[in-house]
Amino acid sequence: MALNQYTKYFWLIRTIYEAKRITLKEIQQRYFDRFQDTLPRRTFCDWKDAVEDMLDINIECATKGGYTYYLDNDMDEFHRWLLDAMSVNDTLLDNKSLSDRILLEDIPSSQTFLATILQAMKEGKVLEVTHKGFGSDDEKSFSLKPYCVKLFKQRWYVVGKNDYGTGGDNIRIYSLDRIIGINLTNKKFTHPKDFDPKVYFRGSFGVILDYDYKIETVRLKVDASQANYLRSLPLHPSQEEAERYDDYSIFTLRVRPTYDFIQELLRNGDTLEVVAPEWLRNTLAEKARKMWERNK
Repeated sequence: MALNQYTKYFWLIRTIYEAKRITLKEIQQRYFDRFQDTLPRRTFCDWKDAVEDMLDINIECATKGGYTYYLDNDMDEFHRWLLDAMSVNDTLLDNKSLSDRILLEDIPSSQTFLATILQAMKEGKVLEVTHKGFGSDDEKSFSLKPYCVKLFKQRWYVVGKNDYGTGGDNIRIYSLDRIIGINLTNKKFTHPKDFDPKVYFRGSFGVILDYDYKIETVRLKVDASQANYLRSLPLHPSQEEAERYDDYSIFTLRVRPTYDFIQELLRNGDTLEVVAPEWLRNTLAEKARKMWERNK
């Protein structure tokens, strides 16, 4: 099997990542089992250095109890997500003969404009964007300084400062699947030092930012069966299981209870009860009443 360099690096990272700790001899054996080829120590060292230089992922070596290799535990969220994605992609490639039996979800917005946006962010270049919002036949063209991108519920979004409108900072969030055209310009911009994406989205459930909603502690009473689902796939990074009983659990979240968060709570149906805050409990009850009236 012919491998390009990146495939080799990804294979090495994935092997160490999944093993947690592994000796060079074990790496060499797994390489032979996979590719029917040898992996000399010198080649391994070259790949290790390349991974650190090109991908900024450090492969450490522990000497206690024998030489074993492992990945640096101080990786940020991006690198952990990247490693998980590598592992999934490599597994799918290994099993491409089963392609008609592997059902995937499409993320169409990543295929057209994401690479151009990331290039603009990397090079500090302004984009010319043509956008068409939902519920409107009007197209709008404008310049955009891209600050960050965010993936949420199978849609990519770009956050940036546009050149239209009056007042405010003109920072907006655009779904890539509502963008119909993007051009990379030669105009340069400097990413503002005071813009931190994690701070910008702090407390948000998704991509709806309404600062009229304060970050609150939300307490949810969840049926035992649904609690298992929330443990494996939390509603929000701030989620904690505060209490656990045989037939239910209490989860707490620190979040802005905006429209998209309320919709997510409704999606859980009667398996979930809002304990606090009271206004959110009443809001869900009113929406449930309207749903009943409409569907009875």
